[in-house]
Amino acid sequence: MALKIRFRFDGKCGRHPRYDPKRDGPPQHGNCEGCECLHVIALYTKIAKRRADKAEGIVVRTPSRPGEQSRTDEPDEISDTDTQ
Repeated sequence: MALKIRFRFDGKCGRHPRYDPKRDGPPQHGNCEGCECLHVIALYTKIAKRRADKAEGIVVRTPSRPGEQSRTDEPDEISDTDTQ
């Protein structure tokens, strides 16, 4: 089975349409919410791509029963009954 994942996000700031977080790095305009959001999205995309390339921490499981939630790479929470 082959799986192809594409990591791409196309977005522009309404105030600064020429800002590209991949090329420019952190936003020059510290108070611009649009530039800051684009920078954060670029950072998370970079992290996801790196984790996918290394195949670490990304676990996907298809629910086997109706109503069952699919799991992600989030760690399980410890309940009070587990600690006693």
